[in-house]
This record gives sequence, structure tokens and C-alpha cells, in this order.
Amino acid sequence: MGTPAPAELISPRSPRVAAARRLARRNFRTKERRFIAEGPQAVREAVEHRGAGGASTLIELFATAEAAERYHDIVEAALAAGARVHYACDEVLAEVSQTVTPQGLVGVCHFLDSPFEDILAARPKLVAVLAHVRDPGNAGTVLRCADAAGADAVVLTDASVDLYNPKSVRASVGSLFHLPVAVGVPVEQAVEGLRAAGVRILAADGAGEDDLDAELDAGTMGTPSAWVFGNEAWGLPEETRALADAVVRVPIHGKAESLNLATAAAVCLYASARAQRAPGGCRSVTPS
Repeated sequence: MGTPAPAELISPRSPRVAAARRLARRNFRTKERRFIAEGPQAVREAVEHRGAGGASTLIELFATAEAAERYHDIVEAALAAGARVHYACDEVLAEVSQTVTPQGLVGVCHFLDSPFEDILAARPKLVAVLAHVRDPGNAGTVLRCADAAGADAVVLTDASVDLYNPKSVRASVGSLFHLPVAVGVPVEQAVEGLRAAGVRILAADGAGEDDLDAELDAGTMGTPSAWVFGNEAWGLPEETRALADAVVRVPIHGKAESLNLATAAAVCLYASARAQRAPGGCRSVTPS
């Protein structure tokens, strides 16, 4: 194996900088099938993540001299993985970064979403479906919650925000690289496919007829499940609610009017995760 090419100083007027800057726009991300990951956590995850053929998801790395020294292990790993590494001044980082205060490392990455068919073939037991989620920060946070709860996959329907929006990527805090995510799936197709794979469809809605506590008490949460989450402001439309096997509300025991989307998603996903890992659940670790 040859010695990795050394990092090189890059000019703010470089075509490489212009190409990275264009990835702030969705149409360019879609055309190039590339996106921006910022900060040491995301870049480290990108280096370690492997796409088709075993290649690193990270294509290119821009690093200030200070960041390259502080995170020399990430820079060395990026070079060893075959990524092109550029030393960059603050002006370059300001050009390619999508944050007000860049952390000194900005990576250009390959898209990493999975075909929906591959997710179904893996026989998932816990899935988060973002049906009408429009806020990129919420989408990334729900993805992070799903990862933390041990979900097998996340599905973003064609009515939801772009997975690769820089705010979504940052809000996922690296979880984007941890579990399969399918994008652009019509909600009807998502529900039909998951149900055919043996997954129970649960729509999360504050006006749901079924209570999450009652579902847990009844022992119905231990089966493979997909939670469908809706829009931050108006929830799920009636036609989407009608697709579910149950429409479930998170009980409000105090005086709060409601829970925000990410909090409700965390509660629902963890409820399923705990039930599935209990004796008799579909992830039971008890001896058979």
C-alpha cells in the first residue's frame, strides 16, 4: 500500500472550494450526490463509514492548521482512507462551512442513504418514519433519537425535509452514519412495505385514540414496530393516520400543552425499545 498523498494548502479561489460551497444548495447536493459534514465528530464518523465497495464515505477534507494539529488523528485517517485533504485558512473555512463559527474541519461526503428494499430485506424490528417533517433540525434530532434507542432504520418520505440539509446533518450529531436511512419514499409505500415485512405501524399523534401507557400495559409494544411521525405544527393528516394499525398519543400527566416532535419521538421509540427487550419481546435476550 502506497504512502498517502500529503495535505496541500488551498486557495479561496480554488475550484474545489467553489464546488464545496455549492453543496449548500439542495439541487447541487442531489446532482453531485455529495453533502457537507462539519466538525470533528461528523468528520471522524465519515472517515470510518464505508459505502459501496468498502470505500470511505469521506471524499475531501478542509482543515485549518490549528484543527489539523488538534485532530491530527482524523487528518491522518482521512489521508489513509484516500480522501483529498486541504489545509485551509479561515477564509476558506468560512466559504465552505454552513455555521457561523466553524470548528476547523469540513468534509465533503458521498450520499449514504440506503434503498428502502434493503431495509425491508433486513427484517427491521424498530423503524422511525418521518412522514411530513419539514424542519431539518427536527429531522436530524429524531434520527439521533432513533439511533440512541437502537432502531434498525429511519425512513424519510417524499414529503419530508432533505436528509442532507446541513442543519439535519449537524443535528444528527454523527447518527446519520450509524444506521440505514431511506429517503424519498412515498408514505403509502413505506407503510405497505413495512407491514408486509411483519412490522406493526404506529402513528404518533397528540389526538390519538390509543394511549402509550395503555399500549405498554396491554403488552402490545413488544412486536416489530414502525413509528410514523408527522409535521411539527399540524401533526399527521387524516389520510396518513388511516394507514396506521394504531394512532397513539403520548399521555400528558402535567400541565404542558404538548410535547415537541423530537421529545415525543424519543418517548415513543424508547417505549418500543424497552418493550422489545423485555422477556417475550421481539428483541428478548432471555434464553429461549
